[in-house]
Amino acid sequence: MSLVREIGHGLGGLEQLRAFIASGRRAGIGDSLDFDLVEVDEGSAVFSGTPGPHAFNPMGQVHGGYFATLLDSACGCAVHTRLTPQQGYTTLELKVAYHKPLTAESGRVRATGRVISMGRRVAFAEASLIDGAGRLCASASSTLLVFET
Repeated sequence: MSLVREIGHGLGGLEQLRAFIASGRRAGIGDSLDFDLVEVDEGSAVFSGTPGPHAFNPMGQVHGGYFATLLDSACGCAVHTRLTPQQGYTTLELKVAYHKPLTAESGRVRATGRVISMGRRVAFAEASLIDGAGRLCASASSTLLVFET
């Protein structure tokens, strides 16, 4: 059972994620990359993190995988807010556009995801990643498979 479902057993997706935030716990990837789920609402989710040396590539900039991970998380959890207790999801496709680099001076970043369309089997979401100065650094669109658990 997933950590979110364990904490919010029997609840719908939005309530599960709210219980997860209230628990103060992090998923393993949040520990590894130093980011947290900080806000959820119906059809939206926000992650916040501070990229540091743990996320740098050899050129001293934040690796593109850090961007993609936060954007994928924001898209996925936005969709999760719309699930019933009997549903799950997985990402089928993630397209990321990189607009500006993240560096040690970028500050705390925010990835905000929102559901564009939600069907019985497929959902579409988009997300943006903003740096500490409010600049758009990356954006993403995602296709997700919705399934019965």
